[in-house]
Amino acid sequence: MPTSFTAKFLKSPGLNRVGHLMDATRLIQRTLAGLTAKSPVPAARTPTHARTGLVIDAVLREIQRAGEDSEMDLTPAPPPAAPTRRPDASTARTAAPVPASFTSDVFISAGMSHPYRVYIPSGAQADGAALPLVVLLHGCTQTATDFALGTAMNQLAEETRCVVLYPEQVQRANSSRCWNWFEPHNQKRGSGEPGMIAALTQQVMASRNIDPSRVYITGLSAGGAMAAVVAGLYPDIFAAVGVHSGLPCGAAHDIPSAFSAMRSGAPVKDNPGRALPTIVFHGTADKTVHPDNGENIASAAVKAATASGLTLAKTENKEDGSGARTATLTRHTAPDGKPWVEHWKVAAGPHGWSGGDTAGSYTDPTGPSASAAMMAFFLHHQLNPAHAQAGASQQPR
Repeated sequence: MPTSFTAKFLKSPGLNRVGHLMDATRLIQRTLAGLTAKSPVPAARTPTHARTGLVIDAVLREIQRAGEDSEMDLTPAPPPAAPTRRPDASTARTAAPVPASFTSDVFISAGMSHPYRVYIPSGAQADGAALPLVVLLHGCTQTATDFALGTAMNQLAEETRCVVLYPEQVQRANSSRCWNWFEPHNQKRGSGEPGMIAALTQQVMASRNIDPSRVYITGLSAGGAMAAVVAGLYPDIFAAVGVHSGLPCGAAHDIPSAFSAMRSGAPVKDNPGRALPTIVFHGTADKTVHPDNGENIASAAVKAATASGLTLAKTENKEDGSGARTATLTRHTAPDGKPWVEHWKVAAGPHGWSGGDTAGSYTDPTGPSASAAMMAFFLHHQLNPAHAQAGASQQPR
């Protein structure tokens, strides 16, 4: 990744604001060669929320969506004019491109039905090219639709030609829809929620035209903590991980230790696990999950990379995003020039998705765009062949 990208991104007037997400996207495209811009998708309807209490793992105001998820309004282009002669197959394909879709479905795992949503960009199957997949795990009280709106990731995926998967926690597993990242059986490969998420990811990979070397995962708060767990357990599936306002893998083993880690930060483990490209976002004014957790996630990622033999070059930049919050970006770059670890510390940032859209819950629209930064970071990386080979004989469940 060119070292000038982040500076350009932060200095560009208003790019970190929600209303200019498309401008931020086009900046990504100019930085990453080979990406083809697509038309933006019409915005979905704004969700309605109702207060329902306290969040189990975050003591947050619970915001419950009213009613069922509905299909996003993705109106297809008008049909082409009737041809004067029968078109050949290639002409027919270009004349009627497949519109984008945002569908709902259910995945059955261990006798439990898990809703999920999948966004497919327009024209995804037209040229037969395999696309990247980004898995997004929502935070407590959120739903897949709410998280899609708040992150505006579907708009970004349309521009960068990525498929997005939104698994959804069920109230049967947690009354506040928190991912149970702190439970021991949810910290093992082939078990519990990580096993379900990995199996669902593989099902989507098999049923859509996904490039298996470009699959990524990220999440917010409890979803960020679970993303760290899943990526650590399945480095043979995920090429990189993002954690926003979350906690390190193995930070807790029960509810009391979870609250302790959230209040004061969890220490870095002696064994940080396999080296995995990692991007972290955390607000310095987060009152729900202590910012030290973000620092510890980044430190563990650097430690794992160093232990694997990588020599990383560290840089630190403080930039003002033209009216947005100030962000301090600490980047550790690999010898091939790719960013291996990025830690974005958002000055005075709260517990919410930085640069997010207020159409969704728990967003901070004044911060730098976490969605744009994560997408740019992810698209630099492909699955480590050694990780893929090591996990080839293992199934998620």
